[in-house]
Amino acid sequence: MNTLIKKIAVFLLLATVLFSVLAVSSFAAEIPDPVSISSAEILEEDGAANLVIVLKNNTSQALSGIYLFLDPVEADEILFDTSSVLYDNNQEEVIVAGVSALAAYDSATFIFPIVSYTDPHAKVNCEIQFTYDSEVYGGLSYNENNVVDLVLEDILTEKTVGMGQAIMNFLKQTGAYLVVQNWKVLVMLLISFGLIYLAIVKKFEPLLLLPIAFGMLLTNLPGANMFHEELFAEGHVHWDLFTSVGAGLIDYLYLGVKLGIYPCLIFLGIGAMTDFGPLIANPKSLLLGAAAQIGIFVTFLGASALGFTSGEAGAIGIIGGADGPTAIFVTSALAAHLLGPIAVAAYSYMALVPFIQPPIMRLLTTKKERRIVMKELRPVSKKEKILFPIAVTVLVALIVPSATPLVGCLMLGNLMKESGVVDRISKTAQNELMNIVTIFLGISVGATATADAFLSWSTIKIMVMGVIAFAIGTAGGVLLAKFMNLFLKNKINPLIGSAGVSAVPMAARVSQAEGQKEDPSNFLLMHAMGPNVAGVIGSAIAAGVLIALFG
Repeated sequence: MNTLIKKIAVFLLLATVLFSVLAVSSFAAEIPDPVSISSAEILEEDGAANLVIVLKNNTSQALSGIYLFLDPVEADEILFDTSSVLYDNNQEEVIVAGVSALAAYDSATFIFPIVSYTDPHAKVNCEIQFTYDSEVYGGLSYNENNVVDLVLEDILTEKTVGMGQAIMNFLKQTGAYLVVQNWKVLVMLLISFGLIYLAIVKKFEPLLLLPIAFGMLLTNLPGANMFHEELFAEGHVHWDLFTSVGAGLIDYLYLGVKLGIYPCLIFLGIGAMTDFGPLIANPKSLLLGAAAQIGIFVTFLGASALGFTSGEAGAIGIIGGADGPTAIFVTSALAAHLLGPIAVAAYSYMALVPFIQPPIMRLLTTKKERRIVMKELRPVSKKEKILFPIAVTVLVALIVPSATPLVGCLMLGNLMKESGVVDRISKTAQNELMNIVTIFLGISVGATATADAFLSWSTIKIMVMGVIAFAIGTAGGVLLAKFMNLFLKNKINPLIGSAGVSAVPMAARVSQAEGQKEDPSNFLLMHAMGPNVAGVIGSAIAAGVLIALFG
């Protein structure tokens, strides 16, 4: 008996659920949803502003008596032209516009002239009235639940009157639906996951690759609208759109990249952490740092041959300097639309220095050359270390003024460190400031890697040209060291030439590791730091040259 009762109870429960589903479906089916607001925006022409709303007929038959009612939530926030005024049942004024008929699947545009408004985000109650199957739907006196708040100066999502369409609208706004509509978004999410894995598990430049990857994740989340590319279209900051589009946090953070603030602050921190002593003690290493920049200009020529513009080719070539902030600085000035792929390439190859450089170093040197032991560097006085950043700043400003922002900040940071009188500021530049700017820089740069901008043949070309630039830069430093040895009494170990790329101090450590593989007693680290820090200066000067030529 108990078993029979349980079966009956289960049957009644299932029947109730089924009946409820059918009832809701029937109820939803009875409520037509033939009309939708497809767009609403503020348009200005000859000093006059209009609220333009487009209604669409979603049915296969013509509709009649279509009216659109507007009623400002706060009367003093916005004032419409009162030439078209209708009084509702409560004798309150509302604005109305209408058309007598709307053909199947056709659209109608309603224009409401705005006399003035005090709040750019003033809200307006909006309602549609139409005749469908001989029945009138909507209207102020028919269904008060259809009132929709419109936020001025924002493009509106589709609003409809039917429950069925409302459910469909909700489903269409889900991330899963949007991913199906644009497969590229899914690919970008997978790429961001891959970069996060490399940053956390493989520790590939995690300080910047992790925020870059997460910025890429944020900007490609379906429907999130975290970054608005139109604010920075055509390489310019469109200040007038910041209020009308509704700029978000990442849009404002990106201004630090676009205006060249973050790279300069990063260089300030790098300068405060850098010891130029090895370069001062061995000025010849400056030539090695300069030779390593040859990859930038060779790649520039190659990118130009592939059809990139001069500005784009310059931004791609700078990857060869193995300096992320410099690459971002140049790209934001010459080819902002390529910032995402170039930044990812630059920091990825910086992380891959221990894998890219050794084969090239061993290929271009003999075992005898790799065993060369260099003399110990002379001590450098404090006076020399203080005068060096001042002299370099003045010299660079006189020769390549466009490189002054980067080199000047680099040398200012170093002067604060070497002077010894502003330890608190120096430590702030090395730690707190550097860390904060790194977070902002990474997130905002990653946010530029949208699906449309990143997933293209140009990105593949950039990745290939980037690694070529890096390889040529490494080879350039090694080959110049070999050439200099033809004339020098005290030979240079060619391995330190590869440190001319400005991946500080990783490239110098690679030189040290390769040297000790041949002779464990050979210590090349301090010798390699000379061309390494020279590469930082060299890449900044190369950036200034490119900006001066094509900016």
